[in-house]
Amino acid sequence: MATSLWRRTVVLSLLGIVAMGAASLAGLWHPTPPVDAMRVYLPQVTLPLVLVAGVMDGINPCAFTVLLLFVAGMLATVQAGSEGTSSVRSRLLGMGAIYIGAIFLTYLALGVGMLRSMTLVSHTHLPARLAALAAVLLGLWMIKDFFLPDLGWRLAAPGRVGAIARQAAQKATKPALIGSGFLIALCTIPCSGAVYLGVVSLLALQPTALLGYGYLVLYNLMFVVPLVVTLLAATSRPTLNRLAHWNLHHREWVRLALGSGVVIVGLFVLAAV
Repeated sequence: MATSLWRRTVVLSLLGIVAMGAASLAGLWHPTPPVDAMRVYLPQVTLPLVLVAGVMDGINPCAFTVLLLFVAGMLATVQAGSEGTSSVRSRLLGMGAIYIGAIFLTYLALGVGMLRSMTLVSHTHLPARLAALAAVLLGLWMIKDFFLPDLGWRLAAPGRVGAIARQAAQKATKPALIGSGFLIALCTIPCSGAVYLGVVSLLALQPTALLGYGYLVLYNLMFVVPLVVTLLAATSRPTLNRLAHWNLHHREWVRLALGSGVVIVGLFVLAAV
């Protein structure tokens, strides 16, 4: 009991210190940005960060778990028919492509909306600064979920998301697949919104809107890369089971890595603007 209380106190204290530092960098405790000279590093870090963050977001526990459930449902549906192996694979890939395409377009539309709202008043840098602060706080929440999973509410997709994915896969109709991808992209925001928000806050600082939106499209392409790879690899039950086993044993570590990365990106943005 004493060890648990000590651990909780230490973790919450460290997270609180980082949160207060982020609030300070956001300008809540001072009128001007702290380190203008850091702006020169933005072009050098943007492209690598967009690529890495997009892939990491694609394997976040919410999106990855739901995709595995969806593929399992699709695989059961197509294998229940009388088609041969090649026909089963073709149907599975076709259904999965529609589903992933719906997720891509929905996630991209969300990013365009966030980026557009920030760039409208970007001359003040306030929207990007507030978005970065929110990303840091959500990232700290994800870290809390790793070290103190029983304390408070966890950042996660609604529990019915997996059921929605399975039902759409069993119906195997285009409207069901598109609707499922749309809803699931929205429902994964509580889990991966911190990553997206941190990246968008960085893209709002790009010298031109075209560059910012170009990076946004690239981010979303990288976001679906793990989903596409999973779909291609999961056309057999053994492979699907191995992926599910890996996800089960590593999802909390992925959550920790995502949360830590978001905090670092958010603090960098706050220090630069």
